Amino acid sequence: MKLDAKIPEGPIQDKWTKHKFDVKLINPANKRKYKIIVVGTGLAGASAAASLSELGYQVEAITFHDSSRRAHSIAAQGGINSAKNYPNDGDSVWRLFYDTVKGGDFRSREANVYRLAQVSVDIIDQATAQGVPFAREYGGNLANRSFGGAQVSRTFYARGQTGQQLLLGAYQALAKEVESGSVKLRTRKEMMDIIVVDGKARGVVTRDLVTGELETHLADSVVLATGGYGNVFYLSTNAQACNVTATYRAYKKGALFANPCYTQIHPTCIPVSGDYQSKLTLMSESLRNDGRIWVPKAKGDKRKPREIPENERDYYLERKYPSFGNLSPRDISSRSAKEACDNGLGIGATGYGVYLDFKDAIARLGRDTIEERYGNLFEMYERITGDNPYETPMMIYPASHYTMGGLWVDYNLMSNLEGLHVIGEANFSDHGANRLGASALMQGLADGYFVLPYTIGNYLATADLKKIDANTPECKATVKEVEDKVNKLINVNGTKTPSYFHRKLGKLMWDNVGMARNEAGLKHALEEIPKIREEFWKDVKISGTGAEYNISLEKASRVADFLEFAEIMAYDALDRDESAGAHFREEHQTPDGEAKRNDEDYRYVAAWEYKGVGQRPELHKEELKFENVKLAVRSYK
Repeated sequence: MKLDAKIPEGPIQDKWTKHKFDVKLINPANKRKYKIIVVGTGLAGASAAASLSELGYQVEAITFHDSSRRAHSIAAQGGINSAKNYPNDGDSVWRLFYDTVKGGDFRSREANVYRLAQVSVDIIDQATAQGVPFAREYGGNLANRSFGGAQVSRTFYARGQTGQQLLLGAYQALAKEVESGSVKLRTRKEMMDIIVVDGKARGVVTRDLVTGELETHLADSVVLATGGYGNVFYLSTNAQACNVTATYRAYKKGALFANPCYTQIHPTCIPVSGDYQSKLTLMSESLRNDGRIWVPKAKGDKRKPREIPENERDYYLERKYPSFGNLSPRDISSRSAKEACDNGLGIGATGYGVYLDFKDAIARLGRDTIEERYGNLFEMYERITGDNPYETPMMIYPASHYTMGGLWVDYNLMSNLEGLHVIGEANFSDHGANRLGASALMQGLADGYFVLPYTIGNYLATADLKKIDANTPECKATVKEVEDKVNKLINVNGTKTPSYFHRKLGKLMWDNVGMARNEAGLKHALEEIPKIREEFWKDVKISGTGAEYNISLEKASRVADFLEFAEIMAYDALDRDESAGAHFREEHQTPDGEAKRNDEDYRYVAAWEYKGVGQRPELHKEELKFENVKLAVRSYK
């Protein structure tokens, strides 16, 4: 299979502008003849559904939540990047483009990243017009702060609730369209499969999470905005309901899955406290603006942090990366924390934690200023741990947070499966092997507000779409497949909960396909995953039936997909015999422990094609060309 990214010709600065002119248009009066399904109503999905409806398309928005406001986008804390250069500190569209490509360790598509940087300046105007309460300077201008991997302040923020406020902006735009009747909002419906007719995505099958009823939804195009797969590790900063089901089921229907081994570990999370913890809590990267990360210099030092003098502390990020210090990129900061703990310098009951200390910032700026910037985060930390971070340092440790991999898409955000568009975290397109902080919100809104509304029209204007209905053979067959799988799950009638298997898989993945990977560990994971999957299908216990509200069935269905998807991750990590960004192969590191790329052999997007459960997927490659950014050893020292 030849992968055509459909990247426009010409200078990178002009590609998007030229492409917008070249795409086929649909007459405004004709747009209402086309129907688009948007699955997921987080930042990417809500902004896309609202924008497409405003343009005149019929839109059906589907979410498994009772309200789109519950989407996991709401949990994003620190901010959103934009190349506005309000602080006049040297930022530009080009610098944001360069920082993003470099931050992703030169494993992203240049054209997509440059477009993202271009569009970023429009997002802030859009959100401000919606009433998003961004922080402001004393004079009234929008405020900026710094995030990892950048030497400029380009991150706009709403205290520690930026994702929530941006989602409320997108939600009100969506709610307006729902009220007008242009968007049909389907809540408490979980997408169970994609309907493919004549090689094109034409709809989805959903399960009503209240009644258990299977329903068919048909359209001219399908948009997936269903987030990432970080919960494959069981413990992550994601909400427990976050899952891989939508993208994985699309993969099984022919969509390629790109770079699944690129998973981001966030360096500032509250450490694990016990074996039966259900999730982890993020502490925003914005805290690293004023907090200093350190560990005791002596192994096994059990003194309280305030009893350890300055000369007996190792501010290891400031020592190792003086140019970026505590705002080094996430992959580097996470590995450095792991290294310190593996060397016996970790703190806390488990020894897997480091300090994030605000003493110097409070002394320099005053408690009121720190409270104004991070008050809600400090309050959340104290409620969870019982420690007051104004008086004692926070304890943090890396955790699974975001996934750079996702379904393969071209420049138009369309999968190789025609008619299936994929936006936000669900696609692979912008972040390479490591995402910079505050860029997830930027990508989700860029895709939804400013990119997809142009590119989806080009597909609809040129596609040959025949009329179908629920009785079309492909529709009936897909419903039958979903029905059979639901019945198969219920009929196992074993003894162990879905969470038992999820936890078992998560530990295996964290230990072998997590922050650090090696050939032996990856091969071990590939041996053990099928065993866990086999045990699951023999011994999972689901109470109740499929024709009712059944949380156990919901969980089991998602875990079943994780148990298949985990193999693709491990295959991809094993096949990519280099270190790049967050994909750290221990066999490939520099003498001082940094990731060592192999540009000659691995400068490509790895796009995997489904070949059957338990079968090795087929690898397809999209070569990455760097015509504007010079390939270099990534350094933050």
